[in-house]
Amino acid sequence: MKGYEGNKTLLPLDPGSSVFNGRHPIIMHLMENLPAGPKALIVNHRKDQVMDTARDTGAVYCEQPVLNGTGGAILAAGDFVASQVAPYVVITMGDVPFVKKTTYETLVGGLGTHDLIILGFSPKDKKQYGVLEIEKEQVRKITEWKYWKDYPSQRQDMLTVCNSGIYAVRKRALVHYLPILASRPQIVQKEVNGKMTDVEEFFFTDLIETMVQDGKPVSFHVVDDEFETMGIDDVAALEKAQAIYADLTR
Repeated sequence: MKGYEGNKTLLPLDPGSSVFNGRHPIIMHLMENLPAGPKALIVNHRKDQVMDTARDTGAVYCEQPVLNGTGGAILAAGDFVASQVAPYVVITMGDVPFVKKTTYETLVGGLGTHDLIILGFSPKDKKQYGVLEIEKEQVRKITEWKYWKDYPSQRQDMLTVCNSGIYAVRKRALVHYLPILASRPQIVQKEVNGKMTDVEEFFFTDLIETMVQDGKPVSFHVVDDEFETMGIDDVAALEKAQAIYADLTR
C-alpha cells in the first residue's frame, strides 16, 4: 500500500495514535469471520510479522516465494489443499475484512450443485473491476476492465456484477485444475526497480475460465451491501474501514 511499508493485513481496524497504529488487525477480523475448518495463510511480505500476529489462530502458513499473482498464491497452498479431508475450500483476500460469516456459508452452500461459486458485488461505479458475464444464472466468463471498457455502452450497462476475488470451490475440482493452472503462466509487464519488466504470473480467473470451458457449473452470489467486499488499498480506504468497524462494534 502506498505510504505504508508494512503488511497491510496487519493494519488496525481500531486506530490508536494514528490510522497505522492501534488494535484489532485486519487479518484477525477476517479470520474470525471464516467458517469452521482448517485454515492456511499464504504469506510473503513481512511474513514473520503476519505469522506472529496470527499465531493463535491455528492456521498453517504457506509461503508464496515470488509474488506471481492470485493464481500463484493458490498454487503455493496446493499441498495444503490436497491434504485436507474437507470437501470444500474457501478462498479469500487478506485485505477484505468485512465479508460476513453468513456470506461465506452461503458460498459454501452453493457447492451442492456447482463446482465453484464467485462472490460478486454490484457497485454504482464499476471503476476498473473485473465483471462477470452471466447467462441463465451461470458465469460464462470473468472479463477484466481492459477488455470490457471497449464494449459498446449498452453491453457495458448489462454487466452489473463485479468480481470480488473471493470464491468457494469443491476441493476435488480445485486439486484437479491447479496443475493445469500451473502449466499456463501469463507474461505481464510490471515496474521493477523503476524499469518495466516482463514478469510471469498466474491468475485464478484463468482456472475459472478453464472450468467453464470444460462445462463445469460455475455460479455466483451477490452481497447485499457493497461494503462487505471493500478492499483496503490506500489510506482513504483504511479510514473508511475503521469507521465501518466502529459502527459494527458500537
